[in-house]
Amino acid sequence: MTTWKDVPTNTIDVDGVPFVYRELGADTEVPVIFLHHFTAVLDDWDPRVIDGIAAQHRLIAFDNKGVGGTGGSVPADLEQMGADAITFIQALGHDKVDLFGFSVGGAVAQMIALQAPDLVRRMVLAGTGPRGGGGIWKMPFIVGGAYAKAALARMDARHFLFFPRTPEGKKAASAYLDRLAERTHDRDKPISLQARLAQLRAITTGGLHAPDDLSKITAPVFVANGDNDLMVASEHSEDLARRLPNSTVTIYPDSCHGGVFQYHETFVPEVLQFLAN
Repeated sequence: MTTWKDVPTNTIDVDGVPFVYRELGADTEVPVIFLHHFTAVLDDWDPRVIDGIAAQHRLIAFDNKGVGGTGGSVPADLEQMGADAITFIQALGHDKVDLFGFSVGGAVAQMIALQAPDLVRRMVLAGTGPRGGGGIWKMPFIVGGAYAKAALARMDARHFLFFPRTPEGKKAASAYLDRLAERTHDRDKPISLQARLAQLRAITTGGLHAPDDLSKITAPVFVANGDNDLMVASEHSEDLARRLPNSTVTIYPDSCHGGVFQYHETFVPEVLQFLAN
């Protein structure tokens, strides 16, 4: 089977905007659409998570408008990000999908489910919380501090944001970043400054936004996070699960924002079981 390491990058024109995406996995009727995190492009997905889920499901990961190799500009609000994702999904010809949203991708997944409820069968929301969650507006300051530490240490900021600074956490961070480097050809374009700033504005605005009525989302949802997420406080994920009428939540111990990557050997089977139910 083709793996994340060597799957080709495709392009589809959507209303004059070229969207880049990668598609792989089993031939299932309902694909799983991956929505990635702040500043991420296609090459920032953990290959163990991608390949693990693709073993049993058709999987599509894409750059939303203005991100990586996709054209256009990143909008500064989550609702438009959701609308752009819906347009891309429909352009591929899908009328029913599962969503996998990590971090801001989880917020975008919520927007998709609110705007196009008939499109969504199931959702996995990792390292994310509800719009209007208290304290989420502080994330830009947390990210800025982590980037400063990373620059001084000449390290990737995800060492400080995604994983705990414990011996086990440091080991998990290095293993995760090594996995991201496995793909050596046909790599995506890096995130642009415009995209970074627009995403920050969308996250900040979303944190200050009035809470959404998530009781309208009736699709089953699997919520997951680490127990000490510095970017989206872990209690926000628990709050998100309480607001969703048909949800379960798993909080992984001794982990941070990247808990689902640190515990990928446990997380992937749980996702597969959830999607199969």
